[in-house]
Amino acid sequence: MGKLKPVSPMATPRGQKRRRDKPKRPVLDDGLPDSSAGIIAAKAARREKPPNESPQVLHQNDDDDSDDCNVSSEDEAHDMISNKSDAFDEMESSCSFQRHVTHVLANDEVNALVNQKSKFKWEMPAEEIPKSKWVGTGEKIKGPSDDLFVDVKGKLKDHWQKVLSDDLNYRSRFFSLCNSYRDIMHCNKKPFYLKGSKVDSSTMDAYLMHALSHVHRTRDVVIKNDAKLRNDANTDVMEDDSYRDQGFTRPKVLFLLPLKSIARRIVKRLIQLSPLTQKDNSMGQFKKEFGESDDELEEPNSSKPTDFNLLFAGDVEDHFLFGIKFTKKSVKLYSNFYASDIIVASPLALKLKIDGGEVTKKKGRPKENDSDFLSSIEIVVVDYADVISMQNWSHLHAVLEQLNHLPSKEHVTNVMRIRPWYLDEQARYYRQTIILSSHLTPEMNALFNGLCLNYEGKIKLATEFTGVLPKVQLEIRQVYERFDASSIGELDDARFEYFCTKVYPKIQESDEGGVLLFASSYFEYIRLSSFLKSQDASFCRIGE
Repeated sequence: MGKLKPVSPMATPRGQKRRRDKPKRPVLDDGLPDSSAGIIAAKAARREKPPNESPQVLHQNDDDDSDDCNVSSEDEAHDMISNKSDAFDEMESSCSFQRHVTHVLANDEVNALVNQKSKFKWEMPAEEIPKSKWVGTGEKIKGPSDDLFVDVKGKLKDHWQKVLSDDLNYRSRFFSLCNSYRDIMHCNKKPFYLKGSKVDSSTMDAYLMHALSHVHRTRDVVIKNDAKLRNDANTDVMEDDSYRDQGFTRPKVLFLLPLKSIARRIVKRLIQLSPLTQKDNSMGQFKKEFGESDDELEEPNSSKPTDFNLLFAGDVEDHFLFGIKFTKKSVKLYSNFYASDIIVASPLALKLKIDGGEVTKKKGRPKENDSDFLSSIEIVVVDYADVISMQNWSHLHAVLEQLNHLPSKEHVTNVMRIRPWYLDEQARYYRQTIILSSHLTPEMNALFNGLCLNYEGKIKLATEFTGVLPKVQLEIRQVYERFDASSIGELDDARFEYFCTKVYPKIQESDEGGVLLFASSYFEYIRLSSFLKSQDASFCRIGE
């Protein structure tokens, strides 16, 4: 009998005002964890400030490597002339960012989100994507806008008008969808490795611009409020929700990507789209670790298909994790996680970081479990989810489950400046998740439906596909077998039982050569391997 080869994936009411109950003075309970005591104190003292206490401005003497949760002293030196004008405040209050972060969730809204009662009830055409339409939950949006700069201001607008000189229509439409702050699943994106570099780049530009806009607006609001507090020592932070402008920690955007080569393309484009001209010495380290140009790529293998050569032409390392920090004049890579605005990571690296599985260079010991820098993530972009699905999908699922938890420690943050929905443990309902893929899988659907709970609603691309069986060139015999399952929850057990009792005996009796068994998840892989061992089968395993 031939060898059996079980194969796992190849790599690892807006404007509603909050009730102002007069609280008692907070008392920190030493028996609680650091962060719990601080958060309880903040909840109890939202509306009360001790007498003769001047308003607090964050990080007066902040350096680049400190646990910076918001903005550094370099950021605070930003020119505030325009921010003092009434026009600035009026424009900010009308933008989608401000409307999103200042919305107060009612109890019935939270209950509906927890119970996942929302349904896709409206649709609109998806221009430039054949046989497709956008379907959504919540209020119907007006439609994608062709004006890219309708909700963009200042240096970003000026810079993008110079950089994006052509083909703005698709970028504008997808940017307007991102700017609605709804969860998005676009699973018909033609990636660069399927000869779709133009559409792929336009989609990437759109979500990168949205991320940059979000980071800059967050900084501008914090800096403006810091300036107001410095100018008026009598301002009561706890009596004005407009000063609650921060999260538990500084990082606001998370990019989850499968390979270093893809991360290099995205980070380089992010820097090009940033109006900040100065780049520090960390660019040298980035080029050393991720490569400098496409000229360094290996020659394509003529025996492999085109998509294989394009996808695996660069560095296929799937373990990377670093932060990006934006200051007044520069972009800094490899910044301390708590001093970063954007985190770029592979699901594998971030999963190991969360679990404390990384090893320190000096002592050779596992690092302490520390994922507090994920507590205030407000935008998540999962690009090339189809590639991630061929690695280890459970890593991505575990990372998304870890987002927006209460921090385990108290970091350098003025708790009186934390947004109420962070203190109320509602941050996951404000987080926007964008999933991009070349095709849809049940796992992607499950993740989008189960872990994406944005109160704004969801937008999903629905595509009508034409049949492909007449296009099959190789006449290979394909046999599909049906098995019964009492419920979707029993599906995995029923499939495994059917394999053990019906399929495996046929394999044993067969005179055919080698047999390849493919497992779609690591759990199936382990289960299948254990069964084959119990049967004394001759097999080898190919895993991560």
